[in-house]
This record gives sequence, structure tokens and C-alpha cells, in this order.
Amino acid sequence: MRLILASASPRRFDLLARIGVTPDAVAPADIDESVPRGELPRDHARRLAREKAQAVAADEPDALVLAADTVVAVGRRILPKVEDEETLRACMRLLSGRRHRVLTGVALAVPGHDIRERLVETMIASKRLSEEEIDYYASHGEWRGKAGGYALQGYGEVYVRHIAGSYSNVVGLPLAETRVLLKSTGYPIA
Repeated sequence: MRLILASASPRRFDLLARIGVTPDAVAPADIDESVPRGELPRDHARRLAREKAQAVAADEPDALVLAADTVVAVGRRILPKVEDEETLRACMRLLSGRRHRVLTGVALAVPGHDIRERLVETMIASKRLSEEEIDYYASHGEWRGKAGGYALQGYGEVYVRHIAGSYSNVVGLPLAETRVLLKSTGYPIA
């Protein structure tokens, strides 16, 4: 059976390779990712993953469609995908010295069946950041397009004091849960 990754994220593609999976195609879903008033972070991550899987599965009804959405949350507040330095600095100041959660909803559309879903949560404690540290991080530019503005697998790693949960979840795709979802369909995976 064909597997389609409903994501433009090169990180998700690379993470799948770590469990021996190479999608047959990559087809990013074009959905509205805005946060409706009152939607909680867990619900938001789950809903977006499901909607991405459904959107691509509508065009590929005979394929497995894997989708994910990663959200960075401080309390009930969902941080944006950062595209500009002003937003980055606001996110970094908010995360400074605080705990936050990284939630990834994973959805797998299975032909002839419903969508199978998982939600994975990782807790992270950030060190208190100085303006010089924020300047240093901002200068690297790896934050563009990242939820909350940081990449744990890059320069952002030096600002993490503690992580509890899945590292791959923070990078963008929880591998243990994704592997279980794929195996549950009979997809050939070790």
C-alpha cells in the first residue's frame, strides 16, 4: 500500500527515515491552521492533524495518509509558527525560564477505515534567557516556520534545562507512536 506524507516538513521526512520508512509521495495539506477562539492546545494539535490527513486522503483514497501537527503551548496559550524576528523575540521572552509543552497530533487515514490518531506531549523547561542569548539565537535564522520559534535539534537545544518525554515529538514527529500507527495497518515496518 502506498504511503503519503501530508507534510512539507523536511524534518518529518527525515524522522520517518529513522524508522526505515520512506513515503511514496509527499503531499502537503492546504488547510486553515488558525486557532478558533477557546480551542485548547491538545484539541488544536489533534484537529489539525486529522484535517490534514482527511484533506489529502480525499485526493488519495487508496493510500495511507500520514499527517501531523506540532503545537508549542505555555499554559492554554498556543505559540505561533514564527516567521519574523519580532515574533521570535516575543516567543523567546515568554518561554524564558518557564516550562512549556510541545504537543503533536498524529493522524493516519486508512483506506476503508476511519482515521487513527495519537497525541503526544513533551514537557520542556527552558533556562532564563538574556537578551544576548536571544540575539544569538535570532542571528541563526533556523527559527523560521517553527512552532514557538525554536528547533530543539539546532541552536535552541542549548537553552533547554530539562525535557520529559519524546525528543522526536519536539522535532516534529513522535516516532514510537507513529511506528505503532503504521504497524497497526499492516504497513511493512521493522
